[in-house]
Amino acid sequence: MENVRQKALRNSKLLGRGLELASGMRMDAQLVELAGRNWLTSQLLGASIEVARPERDRGIDLIAYIDRHNSGKFIACPIQMKAATETIFSLTPKYKQFPGMVLAYVWYINDSAKTTCYALTYREALVIARKIGRTKTESWRTGGRSKQPGYTTTKVGLRLRELLAPYQMASPAKWRNRLIRR
Repeated sequence: MENVRQKALRNSKLLGRGLELASGMRMDAQLVELAGRNWLTSQLLGASIEVARPERDRGIDLIAYIDRHNSGKFIACPIQMKAATETIFSLTPKYKQFPGMVLAYVWYINDSAKTTCYALTYREALVIARKIGRTKTESWRTGGRSKQPGYTTTKVGLRLRELLAPYQMASPAKWRNRLIRR
């Protein structure tokens, strides 16, 4: 009979590279997402941005908001987060329906010295996807084998890194500007 550790290891192999836990077990995709969401929440709170979590999963992972902006306005922003133990860039047309949404790509969640995030609007991500030629592919148009249109890569090359560089959230000020100036 398969024990819990063997089952977790088998599941992590099925789901791709997982995050090594102190116990020697690897994190599955859900744990990577939880770690990414918690890291992202910490970054936002550190930038004096409040965070709410929707009760249901309907395409929005977090709602970041500034309730004490110097303009007197309440500023809220839906966030869709993608986390990975290495790199990821993903875009699907379904997110076009959320005006002002920020797509947050959290990289290297398993290495606190390297963990970083790139935050883009759907339009900004679409411009990048077009520049690297991914919106002309069968997977973008029809979904290919998965039947879910879009593009995802966990092998982010130099060209894509260069295009994403301006969107790296390297400071609390960048986070606040991202939310205010979408």
